[in-house]
Amino acid sequence: MLGRKDPRPAGSVGASNGHKAGTAITLLAVVGDAAKMDGKFDIADSIQIECEVGGALKVGGKLVIGEKGVVDADVQTVDAVIMGRYAGNMTATGNVEIAATGRVSGNIKTDSLVISKGGLFSGNVAKITDEPGATDAPRPVYLVDEKRAGQGVAGQPGA
Repeated sequence: MLGRKDPRPAGSVGASNGHKAGTAITLLAVVGDAAKMDGKFDIADSIQIECEVGGALKVGGKLVIGEKGVVDADVQTVDAVIMGRYAGNMTATGNVEIAATGRVSGNIKTDSLVISKGGLFSGNVAKITDEPGATDAPRPVYLVDEKRAGQGVAGQPGA
């Protein structure tokens, strides 16, 4: 349904989804000020959204939510750039960037999250590489000043 059969690219974005640096990738664009789509979408490549989308998105490349884009969906993607509004649960195996105009509400699971100055994020973030059992085991907590004082750091009493 949203696959692109025309060999002419709809646009190009920087390569960050496994393509060689400097090569352009095809970017499917969904534009429409009054357009609203709801459902389950499975997109093999990258997509830019400049309308209202709800439901579930599985993107095989980069998801770009433009400044006019409003997405209320659960998302699985490689990379994401959010310049509009996003609400839901997102899992990104690559990078997630919330631009200065981006507004995000929900949970993000990724290893790389960048929030530009002015960008808003309300929710939880978790690393993908964290082992599931690692959070169950208690981790030791050290008070840095006490540890240093016991070692006799120069400039502190007892050194």
